[in-house]
Amino acid sequence: MSPMSERDGRLSKAMGLRGSYPPFVELLGVTFEPLDGDNICIKLPMRDELSLNLDGGALHGGVISALMDIIGGSVVAWSLKKEIEGQPLEEQAKRMNKVNTIDLRIDYLRPGKGKVFTATGSVLRSGRKVAVTRMELHNEEQLLIAVGMGTYTAG
Repeated sequence: MSPMSERDGRLSKAMGLRGSYPPFVELLGVTFEPLDGDNICIKLPMRDELSLNLDGGALHGGVISALMDIIGGSVVAWSLKKEIEGQPLEEQAKRMNKVNTIDLRIDYLRPGKGKVFTATGSVLRSGRKVAVTRMELHNEEQLLIAVGMGTYTAG
């Protein structure tokens, strides 16, 4: 996992998380990384346990969907975090805990073959209660594996 700032660690604790990230994110082995500007991406190294086949051929579609959902919710939370930064920690935690998936659509463009997968996302529109995101998943060769659209509650 990538290191969290002290403030993010306190926020994580206020949100009721046992570790630095939600348990499912830790189970998958996802890492969060900053991108140029104020964006983030997530990376996931391929492991046999994440494969569709017994011979380890391609990333399972459910894992692809999970990655897309994680980055979609994360970019909403990331943009919300900037908006609520000056508020008390408990209020921030309350708002961040309200980021939940309403709808998710994934288009699988090719088999999830690769060694490391990178998911990126952006907020297309954010209102007072709902945000819409667009997500992409690439392998280490920059082949586009899947694209998605997600709708999330926005705190």
